Amino acid sequence: MKMREVQFRQIKNQLERVQKAGGFYSKRLEGIQLEQIQSQEDFEQLPFSSKEDLREAYPLGLSAVEEEKIVRIHSSSGTTGTPVIIPYTAKDVDDWAIQFARCYEMAGITDKDRIQITPGYGLWTAGIGFQNGCEKLGAMAIPMGPGNTDKQIQMMIDLKSTVLCATSSYALLLAEEIAKRGIRDQIHLKKGVIGSERWGEKMRRRIQEELGIELYDIYGLTEVYGPGIGISCEKQNGIHYWDDYLYIEIVDPVTGKVLPDGEMGEIVITTLVKEGAPLIRFRTHDLSRIIPGDCPCGSPFPRLDIIAGRTDDMLKVKGVNMFPSQIEEVITEVDGASSEYLVEIEHVDGKDQMTLFVETVTGADKEQVGKHLAGHFKSRIGMTPVVKMVDLGELPRSEKKTKRVIDMRF
Repeated sequence: MKMREVQFRQIKNQLERVQKAGGFYSKRLEGIQLEQIQSQEDFEQLPFSSKEDLREAYPLGLSAVEEEKIVRIHSSSGTTGTPVIIPYTAKDVDDWAIQFARCYEMAGITDKDRIQITPGYGLWTAGIGFQNGCEKLGAMAIPMGPGNTDKQIQMMIDLKSTVLCATSSYALLLAEEIAKRGIRDQIHLKKGVIGSERWGEKMRRRIQEELGIELYDIYGLTEVYGPGIGISCEKQNGIHYWDDYLYIEIVDPVTGKVLPDGEMGEIVITTLVKEGAPLIRFRTHDLSRIIPGDCPCGSPFPRLDIIAGRTDDMLKVKGVNMFPSQIEEVITEVDGASSEYLVEIEHVDGKDQMTLFVETVTGADKEQVGKHLAGHFKSRIGMTPVVKMVDLGELPRSEKKTKRVIDMRF
């Protein structure tokens, strides 16, 4: 992606700010003369930053403003180590709300809608991000948070919610529960804004069909404002991101070399106007590509392809590398296989063994579907798992993110 002149000026301003702040980035950029950065090519020589780097700045080493300007902090989950603390100024909070309101507008949501928000609140950026954008838009926020499915459905019916914000896992759980109770005619939902985890095409179709709604993929991460930095449009042809707030590069995950538009690689983000915790060349681990050309929807904002997975999600079984997204694609291509699956990997008698549990569409022949799936998996990915087809609804459901891979080798 060619850097625009205004983006280059904003990046130079950010570099000056973080060097003066004396925190993490002033150390990371030590010895670099800013006046020598005169082009996009010069910028691409700057060092990357990673989540591991940000953890080392705990608790507030990322801050680039005086403490009295910090009005809020958010944090990553910290499930794999020290959490990352992200400070926000009042302008950061407002900028995030503006971006999120754009997401709602891109999805055709207006101030006449009633938006039921089921992602979690607290240090996590999810629930409050959906709410801030909703209020900036002027729509009615119904801030339910996760869980309590009975209450969720009651509020959905009584308040006539028109938009559901959720993880794909919880959207599916709600869709199945509504179908089970036979109350779809009492539901007024028209659209769903889905984020936080990647999801396959079969899962998308099931949610759409069972709830009768249009679905939009929203993108974001805690370190970069939160959800709301991009969303799919009505053409469902990629995720538009707000390039007046972010500069995005796609790099080779191994070499770090910047890739041309259209090539798949790792998303690297630089924030253009963020005050509390600016990020310079932050490696997200998310895999995607910049889609060349203009979108048929007419939006001038550039597009990322749907997130294909993460560099740290790669599985290696019997010498074969694969990503969960590839497993989902194989399942999507097999008739009779439903959207939900679970992978278990273990070491048996000195060898890796992968068992793939997949739910079966009602009425399909489990044995035949299983054979077809195992053969298709072998031809597409290069190894044969033990395939076990199970009944629809038998695999666990989640009110947050569904854990789909259990690796028992370590």
